[in-house]
Amino acid sequence: MRRARVWSRPAVFVAVLALYGVTWGFRTLPASVRVQPPAATYHWYKGNTHTHTLNSDGDSTPDDVVRWYREHGYRFLVLSDHNFVTSVDGLNALHGADEQFLVIKGEEVSDRLEDKPVHINGLDVSGKVDPQRGRTIVDVTQRNIDAIRKAGGVPHVNHPNYEWAISGDDLQRLERVKLFEVYNGHHKVNNLGGGGVPGMEEVWDRLLSNGRVMYGVADDDAHVFKQPGNPDVPGPGRAWVVVRAERLAPRSIVDALERGDFYASTGVELTDYQVTDKTITIAIKEQPSSKYRVQFIGAKGRLLKEATSSPATYAFTGDEKYVRAKILESNGRVAWTQPVIR
Repeated sequence: MRRARVWSRPAVFVAVLALYGVTWGFRTLPASVRVQPPAATYHWYKGNTHTHTLNSDGDSTPDDVVRWYREHGYRFLVLSDHNFVTSVDGLNALHGADEQFLVIKGEEVSDRLEDKPVHINGLDVSGKVDPQRGRTIVDVTQRNIDAIRKAGGVPHVNHPNYEWAISGDDLQRLERVKLFEVYNGHHKVNNLGGGGVPGMEEVWDRLLSNGRVMYGVADDDAHVFKQPGNPDVPGPGRAWVVVRAERLAPRSIVDALERGDFYASTGVELTDYQVTDKTITIAIKEQPSSKYRVQFIGAKGRLLKEATSSPATYAFTGDEKYVRAKILESNGRVAWTQPVIR
């Protein structure tokens, strides 16, 4: 039976303490029990993996963009201009004092097949990746994924429903990629699907049900920082990830994303998230004006359990293919945890 991020009880204890910023060390455990290095310290970092500057089609300088995210409580940011890699050394020197904020190199490798856009983010790439072209959507997408890998980066597939370019069947056929955008904050990317085309959550469940393990990222795809509050432009602060990593460093962050050690959100914040071999437990940082539902979802998108109190716990029955959670807030905000593979 295959599992993802199923931690031993000591490791879960460490994860919970880390969630609150507490460090903890424990003695070396037998190899059969130990699931993380002895005395490892993990923390949760809020960040955004997809945003733009004047270096492509954004309206603000890299410095202004980084300042916005730093001043709004984020801990890391990937600058992902179209077919351009922005230098981050100076930005980190200016904004990253005492490891309080991190800017990670990135690029949105932007390609096309006829009238269909194919955009793949490269996280922490070593240098610029040129669009690779190809004969089919899968071919174009795969070539760009592989080029990002060759440049040392971690790929994630951006807004598959943008201009209805990348179908669920296309995603199913891809290799060497684990991340895709289950939610993109741009107002024209069709997150919910339509006209017979499934939304990204439905696609996610189809992929997982077919044995294709992928992790859902939420991000801004922000371009416009000079029109705050305008819903008809792609602005910042609409979606993010909260990553569990050992430290605030590029490889630590992107490796955690690739192993699915994060949750995605459009505004819901968790105070606790535990996975053991028997249960998933989720606690919410509740707002007084809101009510919440926690849905535990399994194969083919089936609702396994719904809870209206926090913390919410799901006990594995042993016959699930996977379990993921969706947390819904009464004013429309959402969070998604990554699938636990059974």
